[in-house]
Amino acid sequence: MLTDIEIARQAKLKPINQIAEELNIPSAEVENYGHYKAKISLGFINKLADRSNGKLILVTAISPTPAGEGKTTTVVGLADALRVLGHKSAICLREPSMGPVFGMKGGAAGGGYAQVVPMEDINLHFTGDFSAIQLANNLLAALIDNHIHHGNDLGIDVRRVIWKRVLDMNDRSLRDIAIALGGTGNGFPRQDGFEIVVASEVMAILCLATSLADLKARLGRIVVAYRGDRTPVTASDLQAHGAMAVLLKDAMKPNLVQSIEGTPAFIHGGPFANIAHGCNSVIATKTALKLADYVVTEAGFGADLGAEKFINIKCRKSGLKPDVAVIVATMRAIHYHGGLANLERHVDNVQNKYGLRCVVAINHFATDSDEDLESVRVAMSRLDVQTAVCKHWEHGGKGATDLAKIVVDMLQKPEHSFRFTYDESMSLWDKAKTLATQIYGATDLRADAKVRKEIDRLQTSGFGNLPVCMAKTQYSFSTDPTLKGAASGHIVDVKEVRLKAGAGFVVFICGDILTMPGLPKVPSAGRIDLDDNGNIIGLS
Repeated sequence: MLTDIEIARQAKLKPINQIAEELNIPSAEVENYGHYKAKISLGFINKLADRSNGKLILVTAISPTPAGEGKTTTVVGLADALRVLGHKSAICLREPSMGPVFGMKGGAAGGGYAQVVPMEDINLHFTGDFSAIQLANNLLAALIDNHIHHGNDLGIDVRRVIWKRVLDMNDRSLRDIAIALGGTGNGFPRQDGFEIVVASEVMAILCLATSLADLKARLGRIVVAYRGDRTPVTASDLQAHGAMAVLLKDAMKPNLVQSIEGTPAFIHGGPFANIAHGCNSVIATKTALKLADYVVTEAGFGADLGAEKFINIKCRKSGLKPDVAVIVATMRAIHYHGGLANLERHVDNVQNKYGLRCVVAINHFATDSDEDLESVRVAMSRLDVQTAVCKHWEHGGKGATDLAKIVVDMLQKPEHSFRFTYDESMSLWDKAKTLATQIYGATDLRADAKVRKEIDRLQTSGFGNLPVCMAKTQYSFSTDPTLKGAASGHIVDVKEVRLKAGAGFVVFICGDILTMPGLPKVPSAGRIDLDDNGNIIGLS
């Protein structure tokens, strides 16, 4: 059996300008990065504003196993299947982070015959967007310390600098560090730390910004520190946002690539859904909707994380609205969670909490038994939900045509009453408690006095209207990754809150979630290599 990278390498790619032509993008608006990658000019995107939108299909999933259940693969397979049926479709995905690529998960460009290509480029440096985000983030960090070193005219309390540096790699040693040691010429010593790039507020801002002007304004609103009287210091106070925007100017342009079968794919931005909002960029999604009849996108991890944030953060701030949801499940994940309860909870949330029509896509493995597959179909039919057994990993678009037919049929029927889970006017605490009780099945939300005081301070400081971004484990409805199935009766513990004023949300850090992951005992990096001919091997 061929590996993912071997399948991708055998693919016959079309020149990227040909992919652009299929979307009616003039060649003058295509900025090539070699033969098979390109960025689309923002000037062209601005001209699309008056066009009508295609249909938006959101792919989410059951709570995953550590191996992942194939959301990206399903996005690609479904979009390819829609093309097989004669429809004009496009893909919208996040860019992979090199933390998981070299850590536990491996690549994130799909798998088998349902991949986006060039797979090696996408999984590694791609067009440099993550490097630009890292540089912009760390420029701001350097400007903060430089300002303090040269007199601190803004009165920054060095104990209350909250802006961290970032790196696109898992490195637990950098979570908590001391900086500026070695003498007065190196600045003022203080405690600091690193996060992974995908957790950076700059990443969230790039994915939510709608224009260069919006990007610059959001960057300026980033709160980086506090003075002794707890008044905030922002990036614009440091006059950092202009230079940051310069570094991000090209990164703001959506990237265009293709699937193995030639379906156009916009891959742009890459926040994780367990620590950030977990969706690709608004500008890429909106662009695709103007150029294709059906746009298939994903939100990270299970429907309690990525899909919730897609709705309550991305849709709330952009005006986007998914027309139908696909919930990806595998028999592996169903067994991992001890039965169907986990899937049933996600279906209930999608249908009754988010108000979306949905279909369950069973990502098929050769080890799946007919009895197990039938048990899922029967259970879902009781909930008035259709299922489709999908074999796109093995057969590409043709392996997902049953799913595509169900989705197209659903889109012809009256819409459900799409809705947000909470109202903007609710307090920050009540928003988080609503998610904990209604989506996670918890009985309550809990935090110690110090965290509650910080939440109250943010509420009274004018940030109470912002949505909340719950950072928690992806493996459970609770904050305990070992608690499988459809956990209920638990309490969600909030350990910390972080204001992301530029992105426009407040992060509630729950349980033991980390914003700088560590490498596993046996990292994927150990099998990734270069042969004597310069070919990458071991990437999956």
